[in-house]
Amino acid sequence: MSRTIGILTSGGDAPGMNAAIRAVVRASIAKGFKAVGIRRGYQGLIEGDMYEMNARDVSDIVQRGGTILYTARSKKFMTEEGLDIAKENCDKFGIDSLVCIGGDGTFRGALDISKKGVKCIGIPGTIDNDIACTDYTIGFDTALNTALGMIDKIKDTEMSHSRCSVVEVMGRRAGHIAVNVGVATGATEVITVEKEFNLAETCQKMLEQKKTGKRHFEIVVAEGVGHSEDIGAYIQEHTGIETRVTILGHVQRGGAPTCTDRVMAARMGCYAVDLLANGLTNRVVALKNGHLVDYDIVEALGMRKNYDEHLHNLLSDLSL
Repeated sequence: MSRTIGILTSGGDAPGMNAAIRAVVRASIAKGFKAVGIRRGYQGLIEGDMYEMNARDVSDIVQRGGTILYTARSKKFMTEEGLDIAKENCDKFGIDSLVCIGGDGTFRGALDISKKGVKCIGIPGTIDNDIACTDYTIGFDTALNTALGMIDKIKDTEMSHSRCSVVEVMGRRAGHIAVNVGVATGATEVITVEKEFNLAETCQKMLEQKKTGKRHFEIVVAEGVGHSEDIGAYIQEHTGIETRVTILGHVQRGGAPTCTDRVMAARMGCYAVDLLANGLTNRVVALKNGHLVDYDIVEALGMRKNYDEHLHNLLSDLSL
């Protein structure tokens, strides 16, 4: 059985990562493991930037955004040399298992070092909610609520000036944030990479709605689509409606995690330690139909995430 658990966060930060770190550290200690925090993800593992963590090291972090262990992307870890150095450091610090918090890239890294004999458990942490094996990723709800609050504010000025607002939200190559906040804010249209879109039809829809008395419009664009400035220029040129473009950007990654993200982080962190305590390794923790489950890392990475087309079509029905 593993006796020393290394903990790292990798890739993009997400609200709730600190809550997950706290859960892993305290659950580890409660079950008789030693917990070692690794700074700056796999890069820190290569550089030996790590320290033993106790229960007090994770006090008062559950409400904080970001990650106290910091995060980074490591090109060297993608090489055989980097993996060998990381394995040597695991041996040096007595780490026989890792809990890796992040997205698909984090899980690929966990798979690679598991082949060197290090036992790994992955916890899904990304605002994009784009990890195929799980219905939910830590950070998604906070990002949704951040985007929701900002779009609500944008709508105040949009309404006052009878404008169209084109708002770009994050999500990398996925439209999960866009479609959810689009429905929640009453958007006229949502543009994502998962669904074909026709700007000419969108403009015609806006002009017809204007005839019925609608005075302001909102278009939500997923960042994977890109070209939000061009989309805004096209809409203004073809409708004559004054259009402003706002790119929300990295503000969606920050801030205190919501209750949903804190609770999910606690559940997933404890579940990860339970897997190791029961001798199960090279697994990814996931939420399916409200229940925590786990998948082999290879199986998890081979899955494909479904896009909620029903929700997308619902928005179209509601936008009249």
